[in-house]
Order: sequence, then C-alpha cells, then structure tokens
Amino acid sequence: MSHFSVAGLQLEISNQDNLSMICDEIDAVVRRFPWLDMVFVGELATYGASAARAQPAGGVAEQAYREVAARNNIWLIPGSLYESEGENVYNTLPVINPAGEIVTRYRKVFPFAPYEAETTPGDGFVVFDVPDVGRIGVCICYDIWFPEVARSLVHMGAEAIICPTMTNTIDRDVEVCLSRSLTAVNQCYFFGLNVAGRLGVGRSIAVGPDADVIYEAGSGHEVITVDMDFERVRRSRERGVLGLCQTLKSFRDNKVSFPAYETGSGGSDAFDALGRLVVPARKLD
Repeated sequence: MSHFSVAGLQLEISNQDNLSMICDEIDAVVRRFPWLDMVFVGELATYGASAARAQPAGGVAEQAYREVAARNNIWLIPGSLYESEGENVYNTLPVINPAGEIVTRYRKVFPFAPYEAETTPGDGFVVFDVPDVGRIGVCICYDIWFPEVARSLVHMGAEAIICPTMTNTIDRDVEVCLSRSLTAVNQCYFFGLNVAGRLGVGRSIAVGPDADVIYEAGSGHEVITVDMDFERVRRSRERGVLGLCQTLKSFRDNKVSFPAYETGSGGSDAFDALGRLVVPARKLD
C-alpha cells in the first residue's frame, strides 16, 4: 500500500483553552471522512502562544489527544504543546498512532528567536514509519526557514514532512514560497499547516513531490484533505522532479565540502560580524 489519506485542520483559535474544541473538530472530520488515516492541526493550537500553560510530557492535553486518536483509529499530530521539563520549556510535537500510543516527540530545533525567548531549542530530528506505507518527518513553523532541517529529515528517509505552524505576520507569503522550494530540492510531500483566527493568517499549503501546489488555503476555517501517494515520491526520486532534476542523487554523489558546515554554524568572520540575536530597538536621536 502506498496511499495515505490525511486531513489538516486550519482552525480559528485564540489564546485560550482550545482542547475540547479541537477534540470535537477531530471527531467531526473523521465522521465526515471515515477514510482518513491521519489528522493534524497547527502549532500551539491547544492553548495558544503562552508558555505559562506548559505541561510535562504525558500531561492532560496529551492524554486527551491519545484518547481521540484511539477512539477514531487514526494517526494524530495535535500540533505542538509547550512542554515543561525542569527549568526548560520546549515547543514539542507529539506523534500518536491509531492505538493511542505516543510514537515519538519532536522538540522544535529553531524557536522563533529572539521573539520565542522562553523556549529552549531541541537538539534532534524526528521521523516515524507508517507500517507498509512510508516514512514521515516533522518540523515546526520557523524550522522551515533553515534548509538543513528538511534536508536532515529527508536524509533520515522522510518521504513526507508535516509542519504545524502559527504565523500571524506578513512573512506567510515567504513561507509559502519556502514550502514549495524545499519540496523541489528534497523530492517529498510537504504540509505547512497554519492556524487561523486571532493567532494566524491561515494560507496553509500542501505541496507534492514535483513541487506542485496541491492546495493553498484561504484565511479562515478549512479542512484540507489530501491523499498522498508515496509511489509518487519514489518515482520522483528515481526519475527526477518533473522527470528532470534528480536533486537528491546529485547531492549524494557530489563530494564537495561545504565551508558553512565544516565547523558547525560558527567559524565565519561574515557570520561573526552579524551581531547579537536580539529584538531590534527603535533608534532615538
């Protein structure tokens, strides 16, 4: 089997407890489309962008989502949650299987610094296998601005990437462009699932492995259903994007050393000259 049917819920949310509403939305979409294999929602949709609502892994929200996944016999990515661990707070995405089990958790590697200042960065990448279907990778919002994240997931075998997002700023148009470009260079499906309402501008996007836009949402509540065909990914990687550019094979076979990665992300006079990562201040004469 190579087909896997998913639904992204672009929900209108605000900075409040949205847990019950999201659970109801998941139940409703599975009743409407009983053929769905997976449902996912946007970044921090459960409680909004407030680290004060952080819960430890396995907390109340995660338990509720486990019950929803098991009740509906679906894979579930309930966006992300602020996760507390000791003195640290992580922006964490749980992946739940149809039995209601936590398969894995991903901690956002690139919090939206310097604005998401209360969040500790994660230090690893996450992929998971859907038995007899394919391998899926996950990232969160600002991660998309760093091509190393998507490339790392694909290097680990990801054939599709799901990226819950909370963007309410004018750069969403740039993120839409990034979504399409990363599929071209990584030959995979990509879903950038944004929130709507007071905390997001919507414009969620689903892109195919030939960099084709399957669907781009508007600014309000939407249910985005897509039937992924993992054989399309394998065909693209075999023959090239649109039958032309075999980007992953070329990257694999080229033995060039990339200076930016020889000493991590530092060790560059140009990078060192950029200054500190801080919120810009208004200059007063």
